Amino acid sequence: MFDFTKANEGQKLAIETTEGPVLITAGPGTGKTFTLVQRAIYLIQECNVQPEQILIATFTEKAAKELVTRITNELTKLGIVVNINDMYIGTFHSLCLRFIKEHLEYTRLKRNYRTLDAFDQSYLVFQNINRFRSIQGIENVFPESAWKMAQEICVYVNNLLEELVEPSELKRDGNPKIRALGMSLEVYKEILKDNNLMDFASIQTEAYRLLMDNPHILNELQEKIHYIMIDEYQDTNYIQEQIVFLLGGNRQNICVVGDDDQGLYRFRGATIRNILEFPEKFEMDKCKIVPLVINYRSNSDIVDFYNRWMLTTDGRNFKFDWGKYRYDKRIVPHVKSDINSPQVVKLSSVEDEDEWHEKVLNFVIKLKESGKVKNYNQIAFLFSSVKHDRVRKLASFLESNGISVYSPRSDMFFEREEIKIALGSMMLLFPKYVMQLEQDEYKFLSPDHVRYFRECIVAANSFLIKPESIDYLKWIRHHGKIHTGLTGTTDYTYSGLLYRMFEFEPFRTMLSIDMRAGVVDVRPVRNLALLSQVIGKFEYLHRIDVLNGKTIDTNTEKFFNLYIRLLLDGGINEYEDDAEYAPSGCVSFLTIHQSKGMEFPIVLVDSLSSVPRKNQRELLLDIEEKYFKRPAYEPDEQKKFFDFWRLYYTAFSRAQDLLVLTCDENRRTPSVYFKDMYDELQNIESASFDINDFTFKDIKEVNLKDTFSFTSHITVFETCALQYKFYKELEFTPVRAGAMIFGKLVHETIEDVHRAALRKEESSINKDNITKWFEANYDSLSKTEHSYLAKPQLEAALNQVLRYVERQNDDWSLIQQAEVDVSLVKSDYIIEGKIDLVKGENGTVEIVDFKSEKKPDLIVQAERLEQYRRQLHIYAYLIEERTGQKVSKMHIYYTGEENGVPTITFPYTKTAVEGTIASFDETVHQIMKKDYRKCANNLKICRECDFRYYCHN
Repeated sequence: MFDFTKANEGQKLAIETTEGPVLITAGPGTGKTFTLVQRAIYLIQECNVQPEQILIATFTEKAAKELVTRITNELTKLGIVVNINDMYIGTFHSLCLRFIKEHLEYTRLKRNYRTLDAFDQSYLVFQNINRFRSIQGIENVFPESAWKMAQEICVYVNNLLEELVEPSELKRDGNPKIRALGMSLEVYKEILKDNNLMDFASIQTEAYRLLMDNPHILNELQEKIHYIMIDEYQDTNYIQEQIVFLLGGNRQNICVVGDDDQGLYRFRGATIRNILEFPEKFEMDKCKIVPLVINYRSNSDIVDFYNRWMLTTDGRNFKFDWGKYRYDKRIVPHVKSDINSPQVVKLSSVEDEDEWHEKVLNFVIKLKESGKVKNYNQIAFLFSSVKHDRVRKLASFLESNGISVYSPRSDMFFEREEIKIALGSMMLLFPKYVMQLEQDEYKFLSPDHVRYFRECIVAANSFLIKPESIDYLKWIRHHGKIHTGLTGTTDYTYSGLLYRMFEFEPFRTMLSIDMRAGVVDVRPVRNLALLSQVIGKFEYLHRIDVLNGKTIDTNTEKFFNLYIRLLLDGGINEYEDDAEYAPSGCVSFLTIHQSKGMEFPIVLVDSLSSVPRKNQRELLLDIEEKYFKRPAYEPDEQKKFFDFWRLYYTAFSRAQDLLVLTCDENRRTPSVYFKDMYDELQNIESASFDINDFTFKDIKEVNLKDTFSFTSHITVFETCALQYKFYKELEFTPVRAGAMIFGKLVHETIEDVHRAALRKEESSINKDNITKWFEANYDSLSKTEHSYLAKPQLEAALNQVLRYVERQNDDWSLIQQAEVDVSLVKSDYIIEGKIDLVKGENGTVEIVDFKSEKKPDLIVQAERLEQYRRQLHIYAYLIEERTGQKVSKMHIYYTGEENGVPTITFPYTKTAVEGTIASFDETVHQIMKKDYRKCANNLKICRECDFRYYCHN
């Protein structure tokens, strides 16, 4: 019997209404995630729905992780075993990627495709800017600056892709600007196709095309997925709505959850109409609407305040009406607050920013000294942007007075001391570059860029002149001489130089930090890891494998004057830890968008000078009217008001116990849009406000289960805990060594063979088709890896595949699954594995793992074979626990074995498997404790490690 005890009447109705379309309107703090989780459990427990028949899409990876953790915890309590990889839980993008990966042969993509982030996308267009500049009339559409042009092109193509607008439509338009835009979209799509790339928008368009163009795949997914739940539906866009309704099919078991009052992402293409029009997509009264209005988050004064905010739309200068563009609702506090002190107040100065800084500081200190606030992380500051100079000044002031500030999206990455010293040191390694910079020879650099680069050099020199830096100084001078007169080739790249710098201070101390320290202490090493990713990405994009005399000067200029310059302009977010809600010991400085879905005991909302602004581009409005698949929805002149009210409603509703509106008052602040409600508030200095009246909640605990696999985690940690710390925990990018392209090529082509067998297309498994699959895989793999094989190596790789196929004697009947992702939920983590092949008969299965090498000497390679055996034990355990099938044998298949038996077979022994699992569990818990002191005891491993210079002493 399902336990409804914690659910209120609205939540109970939402949980048990399972059939047909359901709209759950969930105001702030009304238990939206609780309801989603319980609804999933209800479907499984009460309706006998298989977990893999449920799809849940949400907005962020963090939210998806939280859903997985909470659902699996509940299922574990009920004794229900589930393979998370069978359930469709994730963001829209991750779910679409899954559809694409499972049916790649039906898309434009080849294996080894690469996905672009926002900067990658702009940089790709920038690298191909001449193709766009050759388009007739392009100069009338986009800015002249190549980088700004690239960024604007990306804004337009993302919108057009997600609205399913075809280039051919735009190219026929009478407006030359729209025709130019159509040609730009066409060129962009060609670049993606030619380079086997996807951006975030095309992940969704590819998935949509896959479903639309292949009815058998859509039918297969509709047969698999019986129940769909979409979180944050107010933030979905047109193509996401299309995908949802395609998957929903005739069952129409679509449940959408959201709050139209918190729709914030119009600038990303989201449209509020999806949630407002949802009931109209079905026959009259078929869609059940369930409002959740009881707020469990905030004190009643705070709830009353943001309720009034949404109704205060008829001021002197901003009269507007919500009309049909908002569900009529009033959020109700679950209890009436009995605090005498006002719970919504203001903190202000008058035309004196220094005084404002002092007042904010004193307020924070007073909160802490009163004992009412136990940890600074109970306090959050919300801004429209954390990149504004005024916000940075406040953060710097607080930090200079001993209050740590967590603000990962403030674009402070390049201002951090460790980054300035690292970049400055890197510049000093190339004296010719420094000399030309000092002589102002780089005319295309702006004064701000030159100033920043010089600051980096000064920061590095200031450190190098210290007596303790004498060895570091000698090392830089030595390599500077080498690089100045370089005629041949080095054995390193810029990444290699960064890792060599880690031998010296200040980097040694930063890298030695205990990972259990606070976020501010760990921040420098995380930033160095991010810098390694930046440099690694540059080297990958520009195919830099070593430094040589011919290209060292041009590549160095390209690195600083182009790549770093563009990143400086675009900004880099610092590390955000999903596992930590708000870092201990820090006040949080967040954007309002960033804070969505979060809650804090004390919230200070700034940016009160803001006014509603029109954000949409006129040309895009014209295209929307002509070519979008549905007419415009909200009145254009009122959109800015709608967006503005929703933004600050979201901000105000983050507060649990105390909401503070704060600003330095002047003639523009607070703006007219806040003024009436702001003026009504008591000041924190008034006699009516008393901190001692409050009991502030602790910060919310985050319980996110991490995933661990044998090869990616356990073997790395057991080999060298320090390597685990640097590569897995901190995500340093390894220096690109020779890619394992031979093994991947063999592996991928054998996978093609297995997929054909599973599709019952055994007749296609012949030499001609295998050769085609092989060549296609090599083409995509070599482009992705920037690595190539000589003709004899290619022939050897193909022969390994052909030999494997020949040995099967056209009998593929035992194959059950290939490339199987299997996972199992434990009490505090998830085990994951990818099995090459599962075959079997008579109710038992055999596991096969492929190695593209010759069969090893069983004695000489005993340690390595033992590792493989333990890996197979994990796979066997996952298969048995998940499916209940009995594993009879475990094989390693060596495709490089020419004459002898290609397999090594291990018998399945229950006690041995249990021993491996116990060891796995023990290692996982060591990793969770973040104790990374144990080093490798194998010199060969140390010699090949990027951190050998750091470990040298």
